[in-house]
Amino acid sequence: MAVFIPAEILKSKYRVFGHFYSIRIPARKPIPCRSVLELVSEEVVPQSLDAISQRKPDAVFVMMNPGSSRPLVDVDTHATAKSIHAMPISLVPTKPDTTQYQVMRLMFYCKWRHVRVLNLSDLRCSKSGEFFKEFKRIEEEASFDAHSIFSTHRSNELTSKLTQYKSIPVIRAWGVSAELDPLIHRCAARIAKHKSVRGLIKAGTADKYLHPLPSLQRQKLLWVDRMVKQLSGAGC
Repeated sequence: MAVFIPAEILKSKYRVFGHFYSIRIPARKPIPCRSVLELVSEEVVPQSLDAISQRKPDAVFVMMNPGSSRPLVDVDTHATAKSIHAMPISLVPTKPDTTQYQVMRLMFYCKWRHVRVLNLSDLRCSKSGEFFKEFKRIEEEASFDAHSIFSTHRSNELTSKLTQYKSIPVIRAWGVSAELDPLIHRCAARIAKHKSVRGLIKAGTADKYLHPLPSLQRQKLLWVDRMVKQLSGAGC
């Protein structure tokens, strides 16, 4: 089984950048969001952060939502429901959370230098229960689904983030909650043609994939170990 790599070591090897913004929906307060996260090896970080978005990543992860991830600098970027599809990406240094350390562990064992993280939803909610209520509320009350990069309103952005390279693995790791079904179905329809979709599926389900951060330490190591074995021969 893989050896557990402490966060302090990982922080010295990888840097994290994200695009943070707030979405403005009529009759609601601005909602904090993050559209993409880039985990990059210290040795290949370019001088211009804009260049990271143009890099070919070694893998793309799709997870539930940004959780507790936050920028390390002040960000004042806003988008409206009508303009979100044209929103420019501006990466800033980001404080990693415990889930991202798990992704870094996989990067270490696979010798990957760049992983891109997308989410079923951009909404930044650290508690799952609050997130489920929030995304359903804005979809039902405001008829707004573009909080997800898998919305048809953001097709161009999704195309650029998934890249045109079919050999790059797209790793499903969004968790196993049935509350996610509307978002999972939307996502699955958009990545179905990708030739290299991976992930650890929960037994007895068709679309529930294990999250990288289970509660027990042994399970964390097991997730990394199983992913390394699954990806063997796919650039890992």
